[in-house]
This record gives sequence, C-alpha cells and structure tokens, in this order.
Amino acid sequence: MAVTADLLRTLSVAKPADAWRAIRDYAYATCTAPLPAQNAASEIVRRDRELAALDLFLATAGWDLWSEYEASMPLGADCLADWWARQPGGKAALILDGLSLREVPWLLLGASARGFIVHQATAMGAEIPPDTTPFANALGLPQRSALGNNQAPGTFRLAGATTDAVGLPWADCNRLIGAEPDWVLWHHWPDRQVHELCGAGQGLELLAQDAVKNLTSEDFWALVARLATGRRLIITSDHGYAATGHFSDAGDEQGQALKECFKSGRWASGGDAPSWWVPPVALALTTRHGTNSFVLGRRKWRSQGGYPTLAHGGLSVLEVLTPFIELSKGK
Repeated sequence: MAVTADLLRTLSVAKPADAWRAIRDYAYATCTAPLPAQNAASEIVRRDRELAALDLFLATAGWDLWSEYEASMPLGADCLADWWARQPGGKAALILDGLSLREVPWLLLGASARGFIVHQATAMGAEIPPDTTPFANALGLPQRSALGNNQAPGTFRLAGATTDAVGLPWADCNRLIGAEPDWVLWHHWPDRQVHELCGAGQGLELLAQDAVKNLTSEDFWALVARLATGRRLIITSDHGYAATGHFSDAGDEQGQALKECFKSGRWASGGDAPSWWVPPVALALTTRHGTNSFVLGRRKWRSQGGYPTLAHGGLSVLEVLTPFIELSKGK
C-alpha cells in the first residue's frame, strides 16, 4: 500500500505519540504482509522502496518528530524487560541481532506452519543510536558479549536467565539449550550478514535470499521449538538496518559535510552533526545514551572504498523499528 496523502496530513498535525504510532503501524503492515512464494527477494525490495515516502517526510516536514522519538515510541529493551518481569513460569528470549521488520513474514509463516501459537506480533523501537551496544546497555549489560557462557552480570534486567551470545549454526545453538526454566540467547545473525553483504554489487537482495534460507530452515525452527518447550518465547532484535545501496547521493556540499562527520557510517559520538541546512541532513540528539549525531533519512555520499550498501545507526524507519513476537508451542 502506498503512503497516502491522508496519512501524511495526519502525521503533520498529530501529537508526537500518535504520529509515531501511525508510523509504526504503517511500516509494520507494509513489511509483514505475506510474501509470494516466488520472487520474495524482489518483493522485499519493493516494500523497502515503498517506505521511502515515510522516510522523506521524517527527513523534511516531520524531522522534529525525531526529538520526540524516545518519549513517544515503546522501546524494545524496556518492553522485553517488562514482559520478563511479569511473565509467570518458564520464559525465553531469542534476540536476533539486526533483525528488521522485513524478515517478519517468514517468522509468522513458519510459526503458523509448525503449530506455534502467536500471542502477539508487533513492532517496537530500537535504542537511539540504533546499534548493538546501546540495546545491551538498556538491558543492563556493558555489551552483547557479557551474556556469553552464562556470565550475565547482576545488573541484567532479564533476571534469573541462563544466557549465551553466539554466532554458531542453528543446530549447534540447539544443543546449548538445557532444561533451565529461563533462557536468553543473543545470536549474531543477521547483523553479521548485514556487514558481510554491504560491499559493492551486494546488498538487500542477497540479504533477503539469506533470510529465506535461514528462517525457513528446519534447524532454525528446531531451535525455536527447543526454546519454546516449557517456556513462553519472545523473538526480537536490537536494531534494524537500512538498505543504503538504494539511497540517493547527497549533493556535493552536503555530501562532503556528511563524510567529514560520519566517514562511511550512520552515526557519530557527540553533537557535531552538520545540521545548518533546512531541512537538516543530520541531527544531534540527546537520548539516554548521551548526545550523538545521526544521518537523517535516506542519504548516502561518495566515500573511499564505496559507501556500504547495508548499514544501521541512522534515522530511518527500518533502522529504528524492530520485531517483537511472542510464541508458545501448540499442542
């Protein structure tokens, strides 16, 4: 479905919380409709492009909404911690690093085909910056690796869990999961692929093909079943990613300013964003992770070695929205 003029008018006059709810609902509906059996990767690309109008609004007429994001959007780390605290009995979380809304259709289809009960499926907000360590910090961890080998510190908000953080094949992960009542597994896929497939001639299409292979595999769903045995399971992620290979090049002066601030990245520490254009091309925001600078919208620029075709950390819809799916095993 195309972004309608009525939706854009609503976003321009709505209160920030209502505007962000509408953005979240529209993006989730666009990305999570069932995928065709053939040419799924092409459909993923089409949906990504369909959200370009929403990102354009948030980079132009609606750029001030970003200053209200943290107060207006339900943040995934907080929602996971709240769910964990109130969930009786066994519980588990599978954090797939870098999983975006694009991959949700395969999760919902796989769950339905294998008899899982889907209790909720929605989108939450990533931390700002939308990167791995801020999400870990929001869960009370110094970094993702703190969960490795069941070494989570006492500050971890998912109290009582047996934990691990790995990039192993799904079958090997399955063998890690014991009979402990509460489990948290943070897996490096697909973020590892985001970085491996970010070079010239690669990008969203290849990542979509990799997602099909992984999220329809029997080994992946055996792991999900193992985690959901005797436990209620949340599948979520720390941040999404941008298909930057499809972004437009900034003009020469703006591109040079962005390059000086961000190199080939999407965010930088401190408040030195080149924000003197109106509308701005970048923003400095102060969040619970300090003051940092961010590329605004779907912009890239000429960079030594080529700008990455996949990236995260900036201010675009599919970088800052993450899946939040609650499952249990059917009888």
